[in-house]
Amino acid sequence: MTDDKNPTHTPKDAHYAKLRRAHRDRARGGPAPAADSRKKPPSRPAKPGPADRVRLYGLHTVEAALANPERRLHKLFATRNALNRLELDEAALPCPLELVEPRFLDSELGTDAVHQGVMLEADPLRARRLSDLGQSDLILVLDQVTDPHNVGALLRSAVAFGAGAVVTTSRHSPQESGVLAKSASGALELIPYVQITNLADALGEIAELGFQTIGLDSEGEGELEPSFAGERIALVLGSEGKGLRQKTRETVSVLARLEMPGAIRSLNVSNAAAVALYAARRFMGAKRAG
Repeated sequence: MTDDKNPTHTPKDAHYAKLRRAHRDRARGGPAPAADSRKKPPSRPAKPGPADRVRLYGLHTVEAALANPERRLHKLFATRNALNRLELDEAALPCPLELVEPRFLDSELGTDAVHQGVMLEADPLRARRLSDLGQSDLILVLDQVTDPHNVGALLRSAVAFGAGAVVTTSRHSPQESGVLAKSASGALELIPYVQITNLADALGEIAELGFQTIGLDSEGEGELEPSFAGERIALVLGSEGKGLRQKTRETVSVLARLEMPGAIRSLNVSNAAAVALYAARRFMGAKRAG
């Protein structure tokens, strides 16, 4: 029987007592609880790849690169499962294939890379110029947007809304890489990624090609939609933290803001670009319909 004055302690009681002691220790600046032995092991960085090549990974990224006639391919590494998911005919592949285990790709690409069982070694795409804009009526221009994840998302949105190019500076902008291509989810193969030396000069050249250059700025005097004019539009977006540089603000045709009635007054650059691209396409569609 259990004495009411001295009840028997159960394992559950001991567990909660341990938690209470740990809480008191933390409050007093004492020892923290022991680390969980099942804690995820530290991440390993990627190994350096062959010189003058890029390593592309992820199902959509590799599938798009394999289908791009402008991409010079060297070797495909894939697990059997990934090869089946890509639905590729091994006999018709445009480059040599090596079947591997997932741990091989982890060791080559680093444990943080979401490779989905596939990696492609290829040459970087050829450098593109403003002359490659062709008859594009809508482009994105980036003023030192440095995060490859953001630039990849921008490329994806640009393709989704039918933009003709993404223009950025050759310095303070990501070069072609596996991270950039994975974030773009295949879009890097579908749109010119134009890197220029001087952004102010490039904006002048873009304006001479008939583009209205609109800088997105939270302090812009007018809202974006009423600012649209003309047949060709270049949306100019600034870096993640500082926004547009002063020289860029002075060079664009107009500064405009995205009107946001909510408590948060700014968006991630890739989200802001998607909203602006949608608004520009709506304007162009209405103008053609009218």
